[in-house]
Amino acid sequence: MNEIKIQQYNIGHFHRPFIIAEMSGNHNQSLDVALEIVEAAAKAGVHGLKIQTYTADTMTLDIDEGEFYINDSQSLWSGKSLYQLYQKAYTSWEWHKPIFDRCKELGIIGFSTPFDATAVDFLESLNVPCYKIASFENTDLPLIRKIASTGKPMIISTGMATISELDETVRTAREAGCQNLILLKCTSSYPATPKDTNLLTVPHLRDLFNVQVGLSDHTMGIGVAVASVALGATFIEKHFTLCRADGGVDSAFSMEPEEMHQLVVETQRAWEALGKVNYGPTEAEKASLNFRRSLYITQDMKTGDIFTPENLKAIRPGLGLPPKYYDFLLGKQIKQDVKRGTPARWDWVS
Repeated sequence: MNEIKIQQYNIGHFHRPFIIAEMSGNHNQSLDVALEIVEAAAKAGVHGLKIQTYTADTMTLDIDEGEFYINDSQSLWSGKSLYQLYQKAYTSWEWHKPIFDRCKELGIIGFSTPFDATAVDFLESLNVPCYKIASFENTDLPLIRKIASTGKPMIISTGMATISELDETVRTAREAGCQNLILLKCTSSYPATPKDTNLLTVPHLRDLFNVQVGLSDHTMGIGVAVASVALGATFIEKHFTLCRADGGVDSAFSMEPEEMHQLVVETQRAWEALGKVNYGPTEAEKASLNFRRSLYITQDMKTGDIFTPENLKAIRPGLGLPPKYYDFLLGKQIKQDVKRGTPARWDWVS
């Protein structure tokens, strides 16, 4: 599949993993905090920062009972209605431009996840370079069609979606004009556990849809993300906060600045380690060939002496004949005087 270019960055197998910090609602309704998050993300070395574009009214209804109320004791958001949650988590649309401007100043890409058509129109007015589709919206085909019609790269999280649903989504996006598509393996639980992540899906997704594939990661730590790179992930998204102790709707499973920096460093190391299929010594290994075992004379020998296990051994360094010739030399006569510590040679054998 073709690599994808988003502004100054190329995304694909031949480029280090593209790392996105997801701010979500971790700004706690403070623009100053939001801008600090942008600065901390850039300092950590990410390539881009993502926010979310919605209002409580574009997400749900102002009802605090029944299916509109979160009553799951395992949920981070238990005890709130959906409307209350989105009121607390949303990023003011007036903040989008200063956030994106700060991203540009710091050399990283700023973009967003729109949740309805009005959000797409608003983001188009800000000329965002690409769009992210959240897992919970990956079956919203009218929204997919709307975003795809902009012609800009789309990044779609695959959480909860079946293969048939993803096929429908990908077909819809492509038919509506999207030429550059990235699918993100995602487990839509918060936080997610490594055992529920199923990273072997990454290469399967890549080959099934012939697209760049990455990971939208809700697990704690960096291990899962690093492992995904070894399986072909070229794009990593992690939630980000200045400090988990500050609270925030997603802070419990968000990375702090030093952790994000480690993610950037270690995913790049994992990518560099992939290299290519290679056998034989690399340039870096050639000097080490001298420390292989080889056949050496271990006792002084006179012309006519017989090679025996006492005077011929496989030892380091590797300047003598390879050890595979040991049995062949045993019992043969030596043609000249040789001192102990001399590497074995063919021209000695009579």
